[in-house]
Amino acid sequence: MTTDAPPPPRGKDLGPAQPTTEQFVEVQESAEFAELRRTYRSFAFPLTVAFILWYLLYVLLSNYAGGFMGAKLFGNINVAFVFGLAQFATTFLIAWFYARHAAEKLDPKADAIKSRTEADA
Repeated sequence: MTTDAPPPPRGKDLGPAQPTTEQFVEVQESAEFAELRRTYRSFAFPLTVAFILWYLLYVLLSNYAGGFMGAKLFGNINVAFVFGLAQFATTFLIAWFYARHAAEKLDPKADAIKSRTEADA
């Protein structure tokens, strides 16, 4: 991909100083960063596995339990339709839950690490 934009001007303040590779490695090896990763993974991995299992249940039931999935609940609404809508609802619920989790637990830790790294640069 090419661009016609000129290169950034030299000698002008372009924002905070960029950390060096050594500083990035130091942050990555810190206990604080390890805690941030652990907090993220302890939330994201179980929810991802749970959602994949829920989705696979839906697919397997659709393929192998046609009678159950085709059972009418009311009017023309059957079990498969309700499960399909539940997939969408679950997706949005997980996204909302993750955004709340990130705002409360991940972002403050990440901002603290970022601020300290930029101050040391």
